[in-house]
Amino acid sequence: MKLDTIKVGKIVGAHGIRGEVRVQPRDADPHFLTGFSTFLLDGQSVRPTANHVHKNLVLMKLPGVDDMNAALALRDKVLYIRRADAHLPEGVYFDDELLGLEVFNADTGARLGELVAVESYPAHKVYTVRGEREYLIPAVPDAFIVSTDLDANRMDVHVWEGMASDEH
Repeated sequence: MKLDTIKVGKIVGAHGIRGEVRVQPRDADPHFLTGFSTFLLDGQSVRPTANHVHKNLVLMKLPGVDDMNAALALRDKVLYIRRADAHLPEGVYFDDELLGLEVFNADTGARLGELVAVESYPAHKVYTVRGEREYLIPAVPDAFIVSTDLDANRMDVHVWEGMASDEH
């Protein structure tokens, strides 16, 4: 699904006494977030004056947040980016963009259902597709994922025996 904004992280607390906030990245490597100069917070554009990675978190200094209390007041707030600002490699998408896609068997053309969840595992992500049956499809290009077209709201996949949740 074409999105204008992408949820990229959540403020999980303060760091130090000078107003830095700790941001837990949602899907991406924390270093990915440091490449953006503008975020959206409560619908407003905000430009961190500094940001860097510290242990799997991103520490950000936001304008007007000058002490620990101000940073703590932002706890649980969600940070977004404009999708147009993100330059992903060809064929790479944010998880939220994939939710709602209609998924089809590339070999038969049959509709399998709607992509309803993206789960991250150490080896790769797995897509949950629900229709008449539920399928768990590894997010492995070529082996399972044939094509993804956000404009057409469509994903074509190879279905192997045992991928449906009711198959034994």
